[in-house]
Amino acid sequence: MKNHPNAVSIHPYFEIKPGQRDAVMAALPRFIEHTATEPKCIYYGFTSHGDLLCCQEAYEGAEGVLAHLDGVGQQLAKLLELSTLVRLEIHGPAAELRKLEGPLASMNPTYFTWECGLE
Repeated sequence: MKNHPNAVSIHPYFEIKPGQRDAVMAALPRFIEHTATEPKCIYYGFTSHGDLLCCQEAYEGAEGVLAHLDGVGQQLAKLLELSTLVRLEIHGPAAELRKLEGPLASMNPTYFTWECGLE
């Protein structure tokens, strides 16, 4: 897959709380339903390993990321009742990452700056 010129991917990792796996899995289709309507979404999906859940997602620029987080805010709050955010990676061009530093500061993400690849 070629990189979108200002693509920003976010990779949140959630540890599912004991006994909550079924409830978490039942909540995921609502995230997908909502995200499918977002015009700046490049890709979106979930993977898991045991009780670790990861959302693999990318958007056109920081604006796409912020619009997504605004749109799924209530769903994310419910997910965080059933799981714990253990890591948040954000990958993209330096200029786009800088736009996210303030708005996402409370989530304590680790930023990875785009260096090179297929464009």
